[in-house]
Amino acid sequence: MASPLSGSLGDIFWNLPPGVSYSPGSELGCTIYVANPTGEAKEYSLMARLFSDSTLVSEEVITVYGCTWFAVEPGDFIRLHGAMKFEDTDVVLVLQLIERSGGEVADSVATCLVSPAAGVTPGWPYMWPGATATVGTDWSWLLLSMMVAAVGLSVAEAVGEGEGDKKLPSGRES
Repeated sequence: MASPLSGSLGDIFWNLPPGVSYSPGSELGCTIYVANPTGEAKEYSLMARLFSDSTLVSEEVITVYGCTWFAVEPGDFIRLHGAMKFEDTDVVLVLQLIERSGGEVADSVATCLVSPAAGVTPGWPYMWPGATATVGTDWSWLLLSMMVAAVGLSVAEAVGEGEGDKKLPSGRES
């Protein structure tokens, strides 16, 4: 039985966040996972589409091992490592998984390609309501980790100095 998150003809996932700082002409490296949840082998193709608002800016097929179509066995998935290159930024990149026999879009993933000058607010996907375009990095996780480590060391020292501690006998002297 398929879950509500899976497509009936195929599923696509990737390791890109909802917003990516991107300079036109540079490579955008990613790992793409294509899963076949059906009971029969399927052939798929990947179509990259760039949108500015609702206007289609560009469209191109992404080749896999030099081919437009690639097969995925029933109930299996493949992992694809690679890079894409575009001449546009401040657009939405939609990667569509197209199933060959019906020519249908089985599933898709998307991310916003944002010019480095615009920046991406950490923790809040670019172009979502309430998002701001500020440049910066959220280092609060590092500060919190250091505080937890300091408290842990203090507790360990306090426990180690208790009255119930037994000292090991001194070793033999030669």
